Amino acid sequence: MIQVGIIGGAGYTAGELIRLLVHHKNVTIDFVYSTSNAGNKIADVHQDLLGETEGAFTATVNLNVDVVFLCLGHGNTTAFLNKHHFLAVTKIIDLSNDFRLSKDHVFGKRTFIYGLPELQQEAICTASNIANPGCFATAIQLGLLPLAKAQKLETTIHVNATTGVTGAGVSPTSTTHFSWRAANFSVYKAFNHQHLEEISESLQQLQDKQKDPVNKTDDILFIPNRGSFSRGIFASIYLESSLTETAAYDLFEAFYKDAVYTHISKKELHLKQVVNTNNCFIHIEKHGKQLFITTVLDNLLKGASGQAVQNMNLMYGWDQREGLRLKASSF
Repeated sequence: MIQVGIIGGAGYTAGELIRLLVHHKNVTIDFVYSTSNAGNKIADVHQDLLGETEGAFTATVNLNVDVVFLCLGHGNTTAFLNKHHFLAVTKIIDLSNDFRLSKDHVFGKRTFIYGLPELQQEAICTASNIANPGCFATAIQLGLLPLAKAQKLETTIHVNATTGVTGAGVSPTSTTHFSWRAANFSVYKAFNHQHLEEISESLQQLQDKQKDPVNKTDDILFIPNRGSFSRGIFASIYLESSLTETAAYDLFEAFYKDAVYTHISKKELHLKQVVNTNNCFIHIEKHGKQLFITTVLDNLLKGASGQAVQNMNLMYGWDQREGLRLKASSF
């Protein structure tokens, strides 16, 4: 049994982590850190946890835990770790974007591994520190990695992806209030979303640079959208390809044959298939010269906390499904 701590405990991703970890047979939650809620019951903030935990938030950090999950806002993780020096044996799983890019992997004496299991499972298994991927980045990469591996990313990639309200975090803003978001739809950060760099790095990792790969963010034309639903990401990807639909399916099936949570569907997808699960589903169609790929996942689970727990399981050599045996509903 290991002891874990959660930093930034009042947010959506921390709430999901607590829900998962209270049922993980190998884990005890040692503390949940939140300075703004110190002393308050966890179930008073994450109200669906009533009856699941009697714990309270704390403003004290135990630097001796086995694993710490960092659920802080982007840019805040580095500042936190500069003030709080965990033991060298403490494993860190960071859910912000502070350590995702190769130029940021080294922090002091720690080296962070990019934690996308379908790409880096072997490295994750021996890692001490994980940079959890972004939610959009996960959805888009999983739709493209098999093509990169086969050296089939030869033309501009077009991506249109929509995320739910929870993708913006728990703090209300002008674009997350119900009166603005309900029955509404909008574009944001067109062509320059922060997840583009990590997507590009992963594709470069697989596609031979000598074969004119997608080697810069300009090769991926990404339009992110805000939807009026609570959670989930629906990504539509298309690019010119010489592959037939059958060949593309075979390629994807072979690439993900050992993947626990990424599955290929012959039927069109919808979000309710994956919401409240750690799954990513992928569908492929061919329209003339265009290969059309759709991916769906839950932004708070496979796009954040579920993937973080999956990474922890890999780091300890446990079944990847431990604590993640969740089921979606089509209703």
